[in-house]
Amino acid sequence: MLAARSKGGNQLSIYALKPRFQALLRPLTGTLHRSGVTANQVTVAACAVSAGLGVLLALNSQASRLFLLVPVWLALRMAMNAIDGMLAREFGQGSPLGAYLNELTDVISDTALYAPFALLPGSSPWLVGAVAALAIISEMAGVLAASVGAGRRYDGPMGKSDRAFVFGATGLLVGAGVPMAAAFNWIWSAVIVLLVLTIVNRVRRGIAATT
Repeated sequence: MLAARSKGGNQLSIYALKPRFQALLRPLTGTLHRSGVTANQVTVAACAVSAGLGVLLALNSQASRLFLLVPVWLALRMAMNAIDGMLAREFGQGSPLGAYLNELTDVISDTALYAPFALLPGSSPWLVGAVAALAIISEMAGVLAASVGAGRRYDGPMGKSDRAFVFGATGLLVGAGVPMAAAFNWIWSAVIVLLVLTIVNRVRRGIAATT
């Protein structure tokens, strides 16, 4: 898996590549700002498309080629997440509502996009459900660190960007017609283990940052 060292610790995570990604998107962000687009609009739009795609895939899980949309949309969603953050920070659009939307829409979007994978042949709904639940808990662990004065934690090894890579790659393989039934539950089990480690890392390092 593509990875780099996280700024929140020495745990590997794709999240550490975010500054480079933002630099590429800065010109577009400036254009959107001049056009009157707000950070909250971008945040809500990304969530709405994610939810819509999740429903589309769930209703048509037998149409495997539709899962090719998952990696495409996850890449676009990562770009939109970076853009809304830059609009908020660099153009004075940050707000308490934006902070809530940023966190809540992320977990809603993730859950909507993960759920259709539970309907694929050979995939355990229980394991996919566990992935979705632990993903939410891991993000809560990151947010709660700020409440104790440690700042938002993004430690890996299975942060949001890493999960996007896993589900994007899996969606690409499914959409390309690669037989995945025998591999699904191994993938979900590995993600579950890495999510547990992520939660432990975020809690442990969040506590350490306050001492």
